[in-house]
Amino acid sequence: MLKNYFKIAIAVLKRRKFFTFISLFGISFTLTILIVLTAFIDKVIGDDYPDRKRDRSLYIVRMEEVGKSGHSSTTPSFSFLDHYAGSLKTPEKMTIFSRYNGTNTYVNNKKIAINYKYTDANYWDILEYQFLEGKPFTQQQLDNREKVAVISADMKKEYFGNIPSVVGKYIEADNVQYRVSGVVKNLPVTSYMLYSDIYLPYTISKSDYKDKSYRGDYMAILLARSKGDLSKIHNEYEQLVSKVPMESTEFDQIISHASSYVASYVDTGNEKKSGVVYVLTAIGSFVFLFMLLPTLNLVNINITRIMERSSEIGVRKAFGASSRTLVYQFIVENIILTLLGGVIGMILSLLALYFINELNLIANLELTINFTVLLCGLLVCLFFGLLSGVYPAWRMSKLNVVNALKAK
Repeated sequence: MLKNYFKIAIAVLKRRKFFTFISLFGISFTLTILIVLTAFIDKVIGDDYPDRKRDRSLYIVRMEEVGKSGHSSTTPSFSFLDHYAGSLKTPEKMTIFSRYNGTNTYVNNKKIAINYKYTDANYWDILEYQFLEGKPFTQQQLDNREKVAVISADMKKEYFGNIPSVVGKYIEADNVQYRVSGVVKNLPVTSYMLYSDIYLPYTISKSDYKDKSYRGDYMAILLARSKGDLSKIHNEYEQLVSKVPMESTEFDQIISHASSYVASYVDTGNEKKSGVVYVLTAIGSFVFLFMLLPTLNLVNINITRIMERSSEIGVRKAFGASSRTLVYQFIVENIILTLLGGVIGMILSLLALYFINELNLIANLELTINFTVLLCGLLVCLFFGLLSGVYPAWRMSKLNVVNALKAK
C-alpha cells in the first residue's frame, strides 16, 4: 500500500513542476535555517570543552543588590567570592576567575587585539584545557606574583608566528611582559565565561583584587564531589547569601545564585523570569513564525492540488474508498513530499555549515551536524508534513462524489 502511495505521490509531483518546486523550496529552505540554528545552539550549549565536569559544577556569575530606590546587578568581586563562596563546606573545590577584558599590543608595528583574564591555580584543575605545549601556572607562581601566562593557539600564531614552541618566551600585553608557560587549544568567544587569548595569575592584576567591595569583575565555579551534592551546594550558597551583611544602606537584599551551566549562561538578571524561559520563548517564537508562512503556503498549494484531483477522488469514492483511506493516502503523500524536501534541506544545511565554517564568522566555532541535529531535522520534517497536510486532506475527504465526478 505504501509503495503505491509513493508512486502516486511522485506522479503528482511531476504533474505540476512549478508547484512542486515552490513546495520543495519552502520546505528545504526552512529546514536549512532551522538545522543551522540547531547546530549553533547545540555547539554553544552542548560543547563541554574545557568544562568537562559540567555535570557536577555550579557557576556563580552574577550578584545583585536590591533596594527600594533600585538595584545594581553585576559580577561579584574576588573578595566576595573568596570570603563567602570560599567558606562553603560541601564543594570539593572552587575556582575564581575574571571576565575577559581587551587591550592592544604591537608586533612589528602591527596592532594585535588581546583578550585577557585572571584566574587562580584551581582553574586548571577544575577545567580540562587541552595543553598543546607547556603547562599551567602553579599556586607557588601565584603566591610569588610571577608574571607568567597561558596563551591560546591563535594568540601564539598571531603574536609569534609559525614557530615550534613558545614556552619560556615573552608576550607583551598592556605594556607588561609575561613569560609564556603553556599554550592551550582555542575556545570560541561564544564560550564567554571561559574564553580568552591570555590567562594570567590574579595576583598580578592591576586592579586591587583585595578590595572589599561586593561588586567586581569575577566569577566562580563550585565543583561537587558528585552530582548528588549539587542541590546541597546550591542550598548552602543560597542560605549563606541571605545572611551576608549589606555593604550600603541603599540596599536591603543581596541576590546571587550558584546555577547550572545553561542557567548561568543565559542569566539575564531578572529574578522573576529565568533566562532559560526567555531563550526558550525567543527560540520557540522564531521557529513558530518561521514555519508558519511556508506551512500556510504549502496548505494552499495542497488545496489547489486537491481541486485538480477532484475527479480522481470522486472515482475512488464511487468505488467504495472511505474518507479515512483518502485522508491517510494524502497525508502519506504529503509526508513523502516533506521528507524529499528534508533530504534537499539536509544537503543545503551541509553546504551552509561548510561555508559558515570556512568564512570563520565566529572564530573557533566549528558547526557540525550530529545525531541531535539530525533528529531535530527529522522531527521538523514529520511535523511540517502533518501540519500542512491535515487540513487539505480533510477538505479532500469532504468532497461530494457527484460534484467531483462532474468536475471531470
